[in-house]
Amino acid sequence: MTITERLEALPLSRFHYLLLITVGLSWMFDSMDTGIISFVLPVLMKTWHLSPEQVGTIGSIGLVGMAIGAILSGTVADIFGRKKVFASTLVLYSFATGLCGLSWNYESLLVFRFLVGFGLGGQLPVAVTLVSEFSPTKHRGKLLVLLESFWAIGWLLAALISYIIIPRFGWQTAFYIGSFPALYIFYLWKSIPESPRYLVSKGKIAEAEAIVKVIEVQSGVSRTADELASQPMNQPPSDIAFNELFSGKFIRRTIFLWLLWFGVVYAYYGIFTWLPSLLALKGFTLTKSFEYVMIMTLAQIPGYFSAAYLVDKVGRKPTLSIYLIGTAICAYFFGQGTDVQTILIMGSLMSFFNLGAWGIVYTYTPELYPTHARATGSGWAAGIGRIGGIIAPVVVGLMIGSYHLPSQSVFLMFAAVLLLTALNVIILGEETKGKPMG
Repeated sequence: MTITERLEALPLSRFHYLLLITVGLSWMFDSMDTGIISFVLPVLMKTWHLSPEQVGTIGSIGLVGMAIGAILSGTVADIFGRKKVFASTLVLYSFATGLCGLSWNYESLLVFRFLVGFGLGGQLPVAVTLVSEFSPTKHRGKLLVLLESFWAIGWLLAALISYIIIPRFGWQTAFYIGSFPALYIFYLWKSIPESPRYLVSKGKIAEAEAIVKVIEVQSGVSRTADELASQPMNQPPSDIAFNELFSGKFIRRTIFLWLLWFGVVYAYYGIFTWLPSLLALKGFTLTKSFEYVMIMTLAQIPGYFSAAYLVDKVGRKPTLSIYLIGTAICAYFFGQGTDVQTILIMGSLMSFFNLGAWGIVYTYTPELYPTHARATGSGWAAGIGRIGGIIAPVVVGLMIGSYHLPSQSVFLMFAAVLLLTALNVIILGEETKGKPMG
């Protein structure tokens, strides 16, 4: 058996759960840092007398950093390894979040939010690549969606921090708290090994073999001498990975993923970056807006868990299509809502379906590329997606500020984008359930 086949055939064990929790906690910190800015923006809008267009720009500048970070880190991770890039991006976005608390004006905050975005965007595709390359075939979908579920916990923490801290200690303190994840680097570096698949692709067979043996021991698996007589083939060098994304074998997958990521990121960041502010514009107080967003955030958790169950039972393609269509329907009715009951029910269902879809997107993406191009392909898909995230907050700011359109029009626009994204999945998507990764 090759090293790759041995990894694919492993049963779920303590190693996989510890890996999930360790990487998941960093994913949670990513989300917390992303969420904090959404709750700070309504405060800054009043304190600094910002226009809707300026608020949209603050939301977008982080996505500019995320796009560049995702593209560069994916390529670098295919050259130098997943672990190094994963650790360095964690430190970068944590320190940059703390710097946001020192912002003295609109322009300085833009600079610091760009740095936060660069670190966040760099970590996410590398994190999902790392977990996917350790995951057994039968359980890969579940593990990756559960990894993404830590995003909901991070948003909930951001909501709690903002709800408790901002009214009492000011918005700066919320950012300072967001810098604490930098301390996590000391545990993370010791507990996470480098991906054996990556090591094999670089010809470092002995290192990969040693890591796989440790995992097999922890999983209660013993191999015979014949099974260990593996002769893994080295992958092509990673400097041709980008060209391969547009080869005859992968071009359909690349187009599919880029359209998928653009639509999902456009809708998510357009909606959730503005959500507290849009609720405030509907007439709710900032305290009530934060409270309602916390309730909606809680609905993300069962959304992830349901997707984690269905993605390995039903498949990636049908589950993702259903969740995207569900998000579109709920977004439309949320925009039409005027009473608290409708807003809470539709907002919670919108969160349920939207974040469930996110979990499947992160599962789907690394499965469509081989090892030597996986981080590059995932990084470019995420980077193209961030372009949607850059545009969306600005578009909402223009619709509300310049064209004075009601929130109903904003959510009608998001519903249309989500339906088109679902159509992309139905037409171009390939089913990867139960298939080993290359």
